Amino acid sequence: MNLLEKINEAKEYILSVEKRKIDIAIILGTGLGSITEDIQNKTVIKYKDIPEFPVSTVKGHAGELIIGELSGKTVIVMNGRFHFYEGYSMETVTFAVRVIKALDVNDIIVTNAAGGMNPEFEAGDLMIIEDHLNCMGTNPLIGKNYEELGARFPDMSQCYNKELIKLTKDVSESLEYSIRSGVYAAVSGPMYETPAELRMFRLFGGDAVGMSTVPEVIVANHMSMRVLGISCITDMALADNLEPLDHKKVLQNAEKAKIKFVNIVKTVVEKI
Repeated sequence: MNLLEKINEAKEYILSVEKRKIDIAIILGTGLGSITEDIQNKTVIKYKDIPEFPVSTVKGHAGELIIGELSGKTVIVMNGRFHFYEGYSMETVTFAVRVIKALDVNDIIVTNAAGGMNPEFEAGDLMIIEDHLNCMGTNPLIGKNYEELGARFPDMSQCYNKELIKLTKDVSESLEYSIRSGVYAAVSGPMYETPAELRMFRLFGGDAVGMSTVPEVIVANHMSMRVLGISCITDMALADNLEPLDHKKVLQNAEKAKIKFVNIVKTVVEKI
């Protein structure tokens, strides 16, 4: 079975469960699943029930698709994503985004937990992703290209939609929340970075570092989707003052940013 057939099989299963026309997709990063509590009239589909879907294995990722109403729009939410470090291929990591596009969804909000490399940031900040560095050593477009999905050599000059970036900044200002913006550096993980690596990423222009998002964004751009990226800064990854980090601390700091994150995303969804 080729990729197009796998996408269609997963799409048809989702449509057999839920036929509502979906306006916006949201991918929730580590510890950011609380927004699902605000979704009304929801249908929950476990990843394990969807043909060809992998399963999330990381704590803080529930492993379910949620379709429902949020801020007057019908949304499809990935409550849990797939990571390259889990041993999945890049095609598998990005498969859900392919399926979401096949459901005729053109706008996607991609979120993550990230380490803050910019010394002006603080744990608990939110950062609008304006650009990224792919430091994962590979990308999801390597291999056979299906013209039905997108061009062989897609443009990446505006992979994060400028209109959605401006909207998010305006929304944050109207809610009287401070919000950062910057460049997200994606690494394969699963280990946290060494001080020397952090100095390199900072020298390259990175403001935050994490282990996800970029593969999904590349694939979304390949399919001409409009992308908004938001990082929750869950720890400070400062090369010259690097403290030992564990996953529990990441989840705790994501919890601190929860209210701001939920309010911004809900208002952006309303205004898109």
